[in-house]
Amino acid sequence: MSRAPGLHGLRFSFGTLTVLPVRVERWDRDAARGGMLGAPLVGVVVGGFAGALGLVLLFLGAGVLLAAVASAAVPALLTRGLHLDGLADTADGLGSGKPAEDALRIMKQSDIGPFGVITLLFVLLAQVAALARLYDDSWARGALAALVSAVAARLALTLAARAGVPAARPEGLGAAVAGVVPVRSAVAVTVAVALGAGAAGALFGADDVIRTALAVLAALALAELLLRRCVSRFGGVTGDVFGGVAETAATTALVVLTLGL
Repeated sequence: MSRAPGLHGLRFSFGTLTVLPVRVERWDRDAARGGMLGAPLVGVVVGGFAGALGLVLLFLGAGVLLAAVASAAVPALLTRGLHLDGLADTADGLGSGKPAEDALRIMKQSDIGPFGVITLLFVLLAQVAALARLYDDSWARGALAALVSAVAARLALTLAARAGVPAARPEGLGAAVAGVVPVRSAVAVTVAVALGAGAAGALFGADDVIRTALAVLAALALAELLLRRCVSRFGGVTGDVFGGVAETAATTALVVLTLGL
């Protein structure tokens, strides 16, 4: 007897987006659709681990900077650095100035070029600096920020996989998930996540309801700008572009959450 489509979607989400020992049994479009719609749930797990580790370190007497580094490191560890690698490759492709075919070839190379290195450096510094500021203000606020940024990153993947966004290559994970999510479903998930983020922010007061919801929306807006640039530049999305979109959303969410504190 086959498992329910929803379960196959969850297996696709956790099996492709994390290192957790979940075996993906189906690679068809239905499973990919369920997987990308369920991507924010992966963010809940990843962000939960990130925030929990930060809290444990703070409880044990570590400073806010070490807690911030740990919280930034957890998503990288739980994804084998896949999204960071994608961000670096996307930066190299965009920065190369080459035609689409050559830029895609550069992105497939195993090494990281100067654009990728610089981008990784500043993105990770921004994430750690934002988390340190948030943990310094409140342990709980920092842990919530780790959670919200991880969910926003995976929600950006859901939107990047919406119908109408083509794949740049006929193979790879990008091609497997490109265009699988109906636009209405993507919008519904976005609304649900934004409302959930706002509700979580209510733990800290009325201002944080708005700040947390805006952090999610701003993260999606910046991720969308990168997505459109990549589609225009490469002719579609790749697995690397998905990684770049996720890291852009995560970093934006963290930065916005520090504003006005």
